[in-house]
Amino acid sequence: MDSKKISSGGTTQSAHERPTLKTIAFMTGLGITTVSRALKDAPDIGAETKERVRMVARQLGYQPNRAGVRLRTGKTNVIALVLSIDEEIMGFTSQMVFGISEVLAGTQYHLVITPHSHSKDPLVPVRYILDTGSADGVIISRTEPDDPRVELMHERGLPFATHGRTNMGISHPFHDFDNEAFAREAVRALVAKGRRRIALLQPPAKLTYYLHTQIGFQTGLRECDAQEVPLRASTDTALAEIKDTVEELMRSPHAPDGFVCSSSAGAIAVNAGLEAAGFRLGHDIDMVAKQSTDVLSWIRPEIISILEDFRQAGRELGKAVIARIDGVEPELLQSISPPVWPKS
Repeated sequence: MDSKKISSGGTTQSAHERPTLKTIAFMTGLGITTVSRALKDAPDIGAETKERVRMVARQLGYQPNRAGVRLRTGKTNVIALVLSIDEEIMGFTSQMVFGISEVLAGTQYHLVITPHSHSKDPLVPVRYILDTGSADGVIISRTEPDDPRVELMHERGLPFATHGRTNMGISHPFHDFDNEAFAREAVRALVAKGRRRIALLQPPAKLTYYLHTQIGFQTGLRECDAQEVPLRASTDTALAEIKDTVEELMRSPHAPDGFVCSSSAGAIAVNAGLEAAGFRLGHDIDMVAKQSTDVLSWIRPEIISILEDFRQAGRELGKAVIARIDGVEPELLQSISPPVWPKS
């Protein structure tokens, strides 16, 4: 009998079965309708009864049945985060998830991560969500200037928010980092250290923030009378290949004396290439790089590390997609975070 308990109908029920409203009703001695209304914070249910029901629900680990919720309301109470399994290793995924989860914690929504590979069709996970109706709202990353996912969700009326901007004439919620300001100010910081020949580890050319980064980088070069040294790699390049490419560049007659890195993982690979070629950061060469945690500063304090707060991005995107579900106009749900420079 250890694995059984008596249900309100006098029958046995496995202790491992999912607790239901009927289970809570039996445990509290209340009716199922009263339990349901108490959990919904109905005004005609007393505070003491609500607290008793909630306490039992917590002890049992009760969660509303999503299928039932969907049948009653047409909603899933799910926010889907479509996330590339190839995202960089230095904090993007965990920090983004933490930020979104902080916002959803105070709501009826649950976060479901839908993984995909950026080397495959990006429409596949979005089509799945649309065709199955498995989420009330969607958050996507790796946004492109003319993003087919944005067009599809906009046409089908699915609330969504993007990490990054588009350039396709569709107004939609987004949160972005000011990559133009980052790249421009990074060049200035390197020139202030006497560096004039600067290489950029840039984002992939198909993503929107590549354009912003390039505009800022070229503006900084012009303003500071500095010169670009081309680097045949991007933040999507395998780290070992970045390391080898940088080592080869540093052994050539056209070696740069400064680097701007658009990712913290890429910065580690760049530094490995520099050291393999016999150069030392802070002495022979300087680097400015983005980071989402303090890890990069711990590993190489010589790097000028600029904070891109992915946790804050997650919070902004979580708030934006919920507000869009509630009908707030997309123009009111757009934000850009400035780069945060180290305190001098």
